[in-house]
Amino acid sequence: MDLTQGTLEEKNSRAKKMMLWFGIISLIMSFAGWTSAYIVSKSRPDWLKDFDLPNAFIVSVLIIVVSSVTFMLAGKALKNSKRSQATWLLLATLVLGFAFIYNQFSAFNEIIGEGYHFTGPTSNITMTFIFIIAFMHILHVVVGLICLLVVIYNHFKQKYTPTSMLGFELAATFWHFLDVLWVLLFLFLYFFR
Repeated sequence: MDLTQGTLEEKNSRAKKMMLWFGIISLIMSFAGWTSAYIVSKSRPDWLKDFDLPNAFIVSVLIIVVSSVTFMLAGKALKNSKRSQATWLLLATLVLGFAFIYNQFSAFNEIIGEGYHFTGPTSNITMTFIFIIAFMHILHVVVGLICLLVVIYNHFKQKYTPTSMLGFELAATFWHFLDVLWVLLFLFLYFFR
C-alpha cells in the first residue's frame, strides 16, 4: 500500500498511528534498558534473592487487565452507537486506572514496611530497581489517564461516531500497550530474582 495515497483524513490517520507506534517502540526500548540493568545487577553480592513481590502488585495486574477489557467494550459500544453504555465503560476504565495507581503505591508501602527504601541507608539495589520500574510505569499510566480523560471529554462532546473514532483508537492502543507492559513487567519481576 502506498502511504501517500488516500484522502487527507486517511493520511492524517496513518501519520498519527505511526507516531503513536514510534512512541510505543521508544517506551519498549526504555523499559528494555531498565530490565537489562536489573538482570546485569543480579550478579551483585548485595542482590536480594529471596523476596516476595507485594500482593498489591498482583492486584494491580488484575485491575489493569479488567480496565483494558472495559476500554475495549467501550469501543464496541461506541461502534454500535450505544453511547450510554460507552459512557459507563469509559468511566469504569478511568476508576480502574486510578485504582491501579493506588495499588502501585500500596505496593511501595509494603516494600517500605519490609524496611527497604528507594535511597538511603535502608535502601537495597534490588528494591530500588523495583521502585524505578514500577514508578516509570505509573508515570505512563498517568499519561494514559490523561488520554482517557480527553476521550471521555470528546465522547461527551459526541465527537466519536461508528465511522470516526481515531482519537479513541489511539488512546485505546496506548492503554492496551500499558496493560500488556505491566503484565510483562510483573512476570519479569516475579520470575527473574
